[in-house]
Amino acid sequence: MNASLWWPTSPRLAIAFLKAGCRVSAICPSGHPLRFVSGVHAIHPYRRFDSIGSLRTALQAAKPDLIVPCDDGSVWQLHALHQAEPEFRPLIERSLGAPEAYPILESRSLTLQVASELGIRIPATRAIDSIEGLHALDLEWPAMLKIDGTWGGDGVVPVASPQQATEVFPSLSGARRSAIAWKQFLANRHPLARWLWSRRHGTLATLQKVVVGREVTTMFACWDGEVLASVTVEVLASQRPGGVATILRLVRNDEIDRASCLMARRLRLSGFHGLDFIIEEDTNAPCLIEMNPRATQLGHLNVSPEGNLAEVLAASLTNRPTTGSPVSSLKENDVIALFPHAWKTDPGSQFLVTGYHDVPWDQPELVRELLRKPWPDRRLLNRILAVFKIVAPRDTKQTGPADEEDHAQMTG
Repeated sequence: MNASLWWPTSPRLAIAFLKAGCRVSAICPSGHPLRFVSGVHAIHPYRRFDSIGSLRTALQAAKPDLIVPCDDGSVWQLHALHQAEPEFRPLIERSLGAPEAYPILESRSLTLQVASELGIRIPATRAIDSIEGLHALDLEWPAMLKIDGTWGGDGVVPVASPQQATEVFPSLSGARRSAIAWKQFLANRHPLARWLWSRRHGTLATLQKVVVGREVTTMFACWDGEVLASVTVEVLASQRPGGVATILRLVRNDEIDRASCLMARRLRLSGFHGLDFIIEEDTNAPCLIEMNPRATQLGHLNVSPEGNLAEVLAASLTNRPTTGSPVSSLKENDVIALFPHAWKTDPGSQFLVTGYHDVPWDQPELVRELLRKPWPDRRLLNRILAVFKIVAPRDTKQTGPADEEDHAQMTG
């Protein structure tokens, strides 16, 4: 498990892999929830001043058969390691897929361009590399302005006109971005903040026409370009618009399944990936707005006869059949309250009474840790900054509608 942010996704996936009979090691920063999972074989530190060296050391020590990145920065660092060190290329390609796809997956506009070429419905989308590009006559408004090198919801801003976009663009890409990187490095101790800042190359943004409708997201496990299994959900509630999902409904959508298969095959993907859609209000058709080149919040949910996505991927890796899981009887249209977000965001929600509670009761230490404030927020410097309302960007949130952390404000 490769996790640089304090998201609950990685410990939940670790538990699922452990139950599938895998030996699990992890690289993560101090205070990470992975450190509270019983059964993890080894925890390797993610050091802020040499994060890529930490990753190299962890891989050499663990000798894994598969790397599972759990946030965007971790994916990008694996891409960089693949380019720089031939020793790790076979492992990284086995874990993520074909290296030709890596530059595409780091660019929102290139990813959606591929989707459009495959016949997948997308909103009107344009790559923006300067303020002048925001004044092209054929742009469609209102739109979402999305800065590459960000994730989780920040770095994504609604804009109603070229004038508003022009005002917002510098604040997302200039001195404020530098301040965010320093806050994440000093206050949150984000292990990749320094490395991500060092690799920035100008600012590229995507302007995407707003689509009105319902948020739906899918996560799929794939191997060498073939989708093995997927989980698709509609977002019923979230921490804020466009932010981390808290309540989900299991759904099936043939067009979304087809899009997953097309993207996996075209990019020759392996591992976990996610697609975020809006079901258009007028047409009831899914419109792809984002791709996540990593695990999202859905990989541990037992929603199919084969078990969860972690179990399916482990079975493919080891060439053995899945055993399935009798623990959950989740089925289409069932409502899921994601832990801990649903409990913290709206403890009075009716869904907490009627829905399925996604709680790892067999990991009491982890449950206690996830109910606390995230580790960065408990640090003295962040508490002082909070008093003066100078709050460092949250590393404790994931991407996309059901992606665990709000679209978060960091910094490529």
